[in-house]
Amino acid sequence: MFSDDPFDVALKWQSMGAPRLHLVDLDGAASGEILNLEIIRNITDAMLIPVQLGGGIRRIDTIETLLKSGIDRVILGTAAVEDPGLITDACRRYSDSIIVGIDARNGMIATRGWVKDTGLSAVELAESMVKIGVRRFIYTDIERDGTLTEPNFSAISVLIDTLGLPVIAAGGISTLNHLTMLKKLGAEGAIVGKALYTGDIKLKQALSEIDQL
Repeated sequence: MFSDDPFDVALKWQSMGAPRLHLVDLDGAASGEILNLEIIRNITDAMLIPVQLGGGIRRIDTIETLLKSGIDRVILGTAAVEDPGLITDACRRYSDSIIVGIDARNGMIATRGWVKDTGLSAVELAESMVKIGVRRFIYTDIERDGTLTEPNFSAISVLIDTLGLPVIAAGGISTLNHLTMLKKLGAEGAIVGKALYTGDIKLKQALSEIDQL
């Protein structure tokens, strides 16, 4: 736990120049229902930057509620495996507001807050999602997330090259060099979490250096 107040943290990153805020309802990811909607609404009301949210989004009415609440993009993970029909419907209705989260452990997808192994490969899932209309992905290496080690560059590169679509990298990002390498691999963006809280990555410095590439 780095802060007891997600609202204050959101304002802090916005004030420091973050181009987008990434939120995860961890309670929702485990339960299958968004459980922190009031906090989410308070954050989106105060943000001048786009906000994307994942965690427990498994129904079309939930997606609609979140978009009406000010969320710019919703991230679907478990639903992509268990209910591809929902993904098809969501892409048809909301198009660019839909991201599919590719959450992998040793190259294999895990769902329901990363506790359920599926036996489905990351590339296999991603390719099936492209066929039904998904146009943006987040790749998270579960074993590296929050570890301050390094991203899974090879897996991210394979996904980018295979799909030819925007891929946002997450998991293990802890240095400016990591961000530079991800950009050169063709990643559309990177989700930086723990490294910002520990100070391993300084947000303003990172934004400045990446913009110069």
